[in-house]
Formats: sequence, structure tokens, C-alpha cells
Amino acid sequence: MSDGRKVVIFGATDFARIAAFYLDHDSPHEVVAFCVDEAYLPEERELLGRPIVAFETLEETHPPGEHAMLAMIGFSGLNSVREQAYEKCKAKGYEMISYVCSKATTWPDLDIGENTFIFEDNVIQPFVRIGSNVVLWSGNHIGHDATIEDHVFIASHAVVSGHVTIKDHCFVGVNATFRDGVTVAPRCIIGANAVVMKDTQEGDVLAVRHTEPHPKKSWELNF
Repeated sequence: MSDGRKVVIFGATDFARIAAFYLDHDSPHEVVAFCVDEAYLPEERELLGRPIVAFETLEETHPPGEHAMLAMIGFSGLNSVREQAYEKCKAKGYEMISYVCSKATTWPDLDIGENTFIFEDNVIQPFVRIGSNVVLWSGNHIGHDATIEDHVFIASHAVVSGHVTIKDHCFVGVNATFRDGVTVAPRCIIGANAVVMKDTQEGDVLAVRHTEPHPKKSWELNF
């Protein structure tokens, strides 16, 4: 992990609030403010006791030379909203930090890009490459020699087997499973509990039908 920096988080939703909690308790960084585009400034200009400021004038109060940034926004538009925020921050000259939770299992020389956030209990095996602007929520398995490209969001408890490639702008739902060696094309949505056994085409949506309610109520069953 890099030396501690004063950090401004782009975003003011639950994603940003949770990211600040992790940085506060498990990193050398100091979160000093949040920012959003001026048009989206909330009436309450404070989050976790820190100011929420307009991105358009951010460099006046939190200049790039003295502050780094983290764009922590969800997966809207197949991660394109977070990508746009990330690119805007870089265009203003801000260094973009990444975070790997101390409770994740990793090996030396883990290759990750900028603005990537890895939560607790991720198991990341050797020779994995993770790009920029990626979110790995809690509890995933990333097998050896896997590649996760830029602007990807993987929710909890996915199993990514060895030599899998997940290309840019994909969303992976909870409990999804990927057979070893498959390639997931860009801009795919892999739904919760999906099992990916072969390569996908760009923009594919793999959705698993939800569990239907039993025709009887619980109190009608002999439990």
C-alpha cells in the first residue's frame, strides 16, 4: 500500500460512505472531503463529518498536488458513470488511489490499476491482473492467471476460475461461477447465480430465473 495521502472521494452515496469507512480504518490515507458535480450537491453538505464540495471548484480548496482522489460510484451504465468520474478526476491532475483490504488474501506482485477497490475476504491467487476502476466486493475467488480488465464490478462470492478473462465494462452478480479459461466479452451482465461455461459475446446478458414461491404458505407445511 502506498504512503498515506489526503484523499477526496468522488461520490456521496452509500458507496462513497462505505469506501471512506474502509480507508479510515484500514489504510494510511486520510479522507478529508467528498465531492459531486455541482448540480448534484445535496442539501446537507456533510457526510461522516466531512464536507461535500462541488467538483467544479474542488482544486480551489483541495488542490491536486496536496490531495489524491478515489471515484467510488456504483455500477450504473455498466460502470460508465464511475468511469466518467474517474476520467474527470485524472483530467484535473489528481492521483487516483487504489485500496486492497488487509483482510483480503493476496500474493506478492499483485498487478492492479488505479481507482480499484478490493474488499475483505477476496482470495486472489498468483499471476492475476486487475485493471483500473474495478470494484471487487467481499468474498470472491479470483483464480490464478485470471485477468479482470478496466471498469468492472464484481459483487460478492463470485468464483472466477483460473485463466478466465473478464473484459471491460462488465457487471458480475453474486454467486456467479466461471469455468476455467472462459473469456467474458465487454459490456456483459452476468446475473446472480449464473454459471458461465463458454465464451460470451459482447453485450450478452446471462440471467438465471428467480426462485418461484411455493404454492403453500410456511404454516401450511409439515415442518
